[in-house]
Amino acid sequence: MEFGPRQAATLAEIMLWRRDVRHFLTDPVPETVLERLRLAMDHAPSVGNARPWRVLRVESTDLRGAVRAEFERCNQDAAAHYAGPQAEAYAKLKLAGLDAAPVQLAVFTDTDPEAGHRLGRATMDLTLQQSTAMAIFALWLAARAENLGVGAVSILMPRVMERLFKVPERWEFSAYLCIGKPAFTDDTPLLHRAAWQENEETVWERR
Repeated sequence: MEFGPRQAATLAEIMLWRRDVRHFLTDPVPETVLERLRLAMDHAPSVGNARPWRVLRVESTDLRGAVRAEFERCNQDAAAHYAGPQAEAYAKLKLAGLDAAPVQLAVFTDTDPEAGHRLGRATMDLTLQQSTAMAIFALWLAARAENLGVGAVSILMPRVMERLFKVPERWEFSAYLCIGKPAFTDDTPLLHRAAWQENEETVWERR
């Protein structure tokens, strides 16, 4: 299939308005919409078609509480690395939407999947984690097209998350995603608005 300017413009607009959302409404997300997000991950590229991402839908109140506690612990440790005005700025940042997001996903990477037969990763094992990252981004763009927000909680210790969810030893923690209807939309990313750091233009350097 060949696409035209209209489809290219729509994709560009979706990418432009993609945000790492921290403020969510508690409204439930319809199962039909979640199924479309799952299918978006199905269509993501992966090395050797290994499809190494493993997704757990976290609904247990106890598990959500344990993730929240781990975030708080890690966030306190992270805050200790800043001083002065930067410490004050860090303290004001909202870095997780764990309290309100109706859908929460723990995503892991199988580091030795049977699928794919090791094609394309004999010299670069990280291609498995890269495949998982691409699947997450496919879900992220699909969610934005559904007028949903996604927030990745990165202030978590991977080994703690692996123990918490009792996953197989070969599964490595990749991401914890909060998904739901954004409490508000803004054309300025959170870290820009907080004057933390502006985007820098990607440079394609000639060699």
